[in-house]
Amino acid sequence: MKIKSIKVVRIKLPDIKTTKIPDRSSWANFSKRAMPLNYYSEFSRLPQKIPGNKLDNIWVKTTAEDGTWGIGQCGFGDPVISFINNIISPLLVGRNCMAIEYLNDLIMKVSYRFGSSGTASTAMSGVDLALWDLKGKLMQQPVYTLLGGPVRESISCYATSDDLDWSKELGFTKFKISNPAHYIEGDSGIREVITHVDNARKIIGFDQDLMINPVMSYNVEFALRLLNKIKPYSLRWVEEPLIPTNIDGLAEIRKKAPWIAIATGEDHHGRHAFLDLVEKKAADILQPDLQWGGGLTEAMKIHSIGESAGIATIPHGGANLPFGQHFAMAAVESPMAEFWLGSDPGIPLTASIPGTPIPINGKITPSKEPGFGIEIEEKDIVEKT
Repeated sequence: MKIKSIKVVRIKLPDIKTTKIPDRSSWANFSKRAMPLNYYSEFSRLPQKIPGNKLDNIWVKTTAEDGTWGIGQCGFGDPVISFINNIISPLLVGRNCMAIEYLNDLIMKVSYRFGSSGTASTAMSGVDLALWDLKGKLMQQPVYTLLGGPVRESISCYATSDDLDWSKELGFTKFKISNPAHYIEGDSGIREVITHVDNARKIIGFDQDLMINPVMSYNVEFALRLLNKIKPYSLRWVEEPLIPTNIDGLAEIRKKAPWIAIATGEDHHGRHAFLDLVEKKAADILQPDLQWGGGLTEAMKIHSIGESAGIATIPHGGANLPFGQHFAMAAVESPMAEFWLGSDPGIPLTASIPGTPIPINGKITPSKEPGFGIEIEEKDIVEKT
């Protein structure tokens, strides 16, 4: 079955309405979070106000010659749209839509000239996910079956949220909190992080997993001083403490602070970046983003690299989207999945993509429908011009 077209499209998603009144506004609207750009004080500590964080997600529709179609989603707006339309689509149209490994390799090879990461890997992600959705529909199987079948009955999730009381009420038993301080703040920043972690432990206790996500806002010196100070709080991991290029620094932290795991990967794109992390012993947990780092095909290759080294692969934001749910259902060394919890406390959870299951008591079972089980009708898909 040949590919007839690969197009960036707009999807009319249903309005999510509720009569419930929130208990309060979500942490995501006001929690101060350190990120690389707000090293400079002119930039906000609220991510939604930082330049570069407002690029839209985009949808990709891949159609086979018999009219069957699949859809995928990726990030970063217009630059990615241009790459799909001008580089990937002309390369793949007319080829066998079932030969995903071959198609993936074609995209990878044409991307080398563009750096094979960033815009290129993000564009690759949207197309790859659409191809998996299409293949599942053509074979009338859920994607996790095509990946080898389920390896667990359900997926255990951790909640990424500073609304820990709300996360507990929803049944989560594993939690990841934000990071309020940048390394430039020195001792005052360390005290602020300690207070944040201490408050979290007071809410969830010491019998639950707790993680923290600095989002590339530490340097090695700050990280090591902080990790020594928070050692009594028994954090399961510290996530992406350094910028992605500082792999030697990650390895140094991992060696000098062996009581806490190093998790990283959302800003490392493609299998080669993760092979480097593993070979340099710079990470304990690999966290590729399926919408940025090459798609499902690359994520499964990254999982194999990690599995060979005894390292888990837990994709960034995996449980919020059908793509990550199907990965987690089929990947042996993926013991949990991240659910980013940004809804207002008191408002029932809803899926951003129709047909995507939501956690119940901290667990998710992916859709058994063909492909990724996304419930979008063709009438709701509009081609972008």
